[in-house]
Amino acid sequence: MEAKGCCTPSGTGSAIAAPALATRASDDLAARVAALLVPLKGGFFDMGAAQGRYPDDRDSPPRRVFVSPFALGRTPVTARLFADFVAESGYRTTAETEGWSFVFHLLLADPAGYPEHPVRTPWWRAVGGASWAAPEGPGSRWQDRPDHPAVHLSWFDAQAMAGFTGTRLPTEAEWEYAARGGLKGRKFPWGNDLVPASGHRHNVWQGDFPHYNSGEDGFVGTCPADHYAPNGFGLYTMTGNVWEWTATNFGPLPGGGALPPRDPQGPAEGPGKVIRGGSHLCHDSYCERYQVHSRTHNTPDSSTGHMGMRLAR
Repeated sequence: MEAKGCCTPSGTGSAIAAPALATRASDDLAARVAALLVPLKGGFFDMGAAQGRYPDDRDSPPRRVFVSPFALGRTPVTARLFADFVAESGYRTTAETEGWSFVFHLLLADPAGYPEHPVRTPWWRAVGGASWAAPEGPGSRWQDRPDHPAVHLSWFDAQAMAGFTGTRLPTEAEWEYAARGGLKGRKFPWGNDLVPASGHRHNVWQGDFPHYNSGEDGFVGTCPADHYAPNGFGLYTMTGNVWEWTATNFGPLPGGGALPPRDPQGPAEGPGKVIRGGSHLCHDSYCERYQVHSRTHNTPDSSTGHMGMRLAR
């Protein structure tokens, strides 16, 4: 096991893709997915930061980009919605197939019972039986948090659900356009203050990472997918809570030439898939990647307790 960018350990990097699903979503499931999607008109926007904190993230300088109209999930995919997808498709996730996934140590009743961890990130423990259905392993249940984002999802898992429901993953450019909610040059979906006067606006770490989380924002793990106020486009928890997979391979930001690129798809190859938004484990002392421009990447087979997805069309 290897520690990979930010607080996110990587998988093996294997090329084992999700199995092809023989059926499509029922009319009921397709209708519920369609109802989750918010139409966005697209247009020009400045992608990236004036100055990024982590040079390896390659998130600066900003580039003018154009995205065509598209639709994006109002929230990340919830545990309930993912359970319905599994029930209809019979799909088994990467974590279920491999028999384990990474769980953050403070969320385990007995971390010492799970001593295996990546070398540079000992707060991640390999837990047998951990998956979307049992987020902290045996004894935990998705039914106890059905409105929270589904977690322990690999990129392959996200692709499988998208294909089954007639949707797709957003490109990185689409994701950032949506996260900004119509604001220009701001760090967060609501402005520049991490904690505005009205109170916490997203679920990130408070305290001493990785030893103590005070939960000042109301949560020490994930929160409901529609918690806190939405951004200007009506989208919830675009930063914090769980990392979200995109369709884009990691590489330089698009553009930088004479003309803004239209609907950039990213490089044909890369070291992993771009993930966006940060998670409830992000903290400025270690991983300040909970801003709308923040980006990192992971291998498509990676599965952790803070990896989720959001559907697009």
